[in-house]
Amino acid sequence: MKLIDQTWELFKKEVVLEWRSKYAFNGVLLYVVSTVFVCYISFSLTPGFDKSTGYKVVWNVLFWIIILFASVNAIAKSFVQESKSRLLYYYSIASPHAIILSKTIYNILLMSLLSILALIVYLVFFNNTIGDPLFYFITVLLGSISFSTVFTMISAIASKAGNNGTLMAILSFPVIIPVILILIRLSKSAMDGIERSLSYGNIGVLCLINVIVMATALLLFPYIWRD
Repeated sequence: MKLIDQTWELFKKEVVLEWRSKYAFNGVLLYVVSTVFVCYISFSLTPGFDKSTGYKVVWNVLFWIIILFASVNAIAKSFVQESKSRLLYYYSIASPHAIILSKTIYNILLMSLLSILALIVYLVFFNNTIGDPLFYFITVLLGSISFSTVFTMISAIASKAGNNGTLMAILSFPVIIPVILILIRLSKSAMDGIERSLSYGNIGVLCLINVIVMATALLLFPYIWRD
C-alpha cells in the first residue's frame, strides 16, 4: 500500500505541474498539428496524389513517424529536466519504484491523449481509409503505452550520463525498432479490415515487450537512483 500511495502522490504532482505549465502538452500538440498540415500540403501538391485511397501505406507509416517523434519530445526529458536538488528530495520521500512507476503512468496518460488528438487531426486532413476504426484506435493506445514505457526507462538511464542525447539514441534504437514494426503491421491490418484474430500474435509480442521493458526498469532504476 505504501508503494501505491507514493506512486499516486507523485503521479498527481506530475499532473499538477503539467497543468500549470502545459509545456509538454502544448509543445507536442503544436508539433503534431503543424507536421500533419505540412504533410497534407506536400501530398496535395504531389502529382498523381489519389485522395480516394490516401496512399494507405504512406498514410500509416507517416502517422507512426509523427507519433514516434512526438513521444521523444514529450517523454525523453522526463528525468533529464529534473534538477539534482529535486531528485535528491524525491529520494528522501519516496522509493525508486514509486518514482519510475509514477513517471511511466503519467507518460502513458500524456501520450495516449496526444496520440488520440493526433489521430483526430490526421483524419481531419486526410481521407479516412481505416477499415476497422476500433482496432486501429486500440493499436494507437498500445503504441502510446509502448513508447511511454520504452522512453521513460531510457530517459531514466540517460539522466545519469553526461551525453544524454547520444545515449538516448543508442539505447532506444534496438528496442523501439521492433515496436514500430509491430505497430505498423497491426495498424495496416486495421486499415485493411483484416480479421482481428490474425493480429493476436503481434499484440502478444507487443505486450511481452512492454512487460520486459517495465520489469527491466523496475529492476535497474533502484541501482541507477543510488548514483
